[in-house]
Amino acid sequence: MENRCKICGAETSRRYHRGMKTHYRLCPECEFIAKEEAYRITEAQELEIYKTHENAIEDPRYVAYFRRFIEAAVLPWSKGSARTALDFGSGPSPVLAMILERDYGYSVAIHDYFFEPGRIFETRVYDLITSTEVVEHLWDPLETFRLLRTLMKPGGVLAVMTRFHPGDFTAFEGWHYTRDRSHVAFYTPRTMAVIAEKCGLVLKWTDDRSYSVFVLE
Repeated sequence: MENRCKICGAETSRRYHRGMKTHYRLCPECEFIAKEEAYRITEAQELEIYKTHENAIEDPRYVAYFRRFIEAAVLPWSKGSARTALDFGSGPSPVLAMILERDYGYSVAIHDYFFEPGRIFETRVYDLITSTEVVEHLWDPLETFRLLRTLMKPGGVLAVMTRFHPGDFTAFEGWHYTRDRSHVAFYTPRTMAVIAEKCGLVLKWTDDRSYSVFVLE
């Protein structure tokens, strides 16, 4: 039932985004916002959106974008011996995985629903899992977070990047993140704390903008 929050199960309210001509479900308890299922685009349409993204290891701005994430959401929380990693949702060009291997000494497995769809990654457990600009595309976020929790070593780190929504729905309507039709799930630090509780993880840190760090203790 869409009137129940997909994260915490609380009753949601329904709001209409005039610019996107789309209804969303807002949770007053965990602050999760979900696009209604009626507005789901096809996988072919979603893939075409992803193909417009131009991401390359040769682009210094893109490399710097990931390096900031690594330095804030990975290095302070990872153990010195951590060397195995999974980049979940690696995209058409796994730049983050390349940087982790080349510059930080990780051995990195990759998975992407469209571009690297094999499931062999599920046969291992990891010191580190990264997921950047992925969870906003998920219709059932808890399912994915629970899967990732099973792939973490004790003491392992899950570092997630997704822009946190502004809270106020008027601001939400003007927010650039909603303009991507493949973005269907929107979070705040409160949402991430509830996800951690639901999945048996500890939310160690957020930057209140887009980074979240979970640990399996």
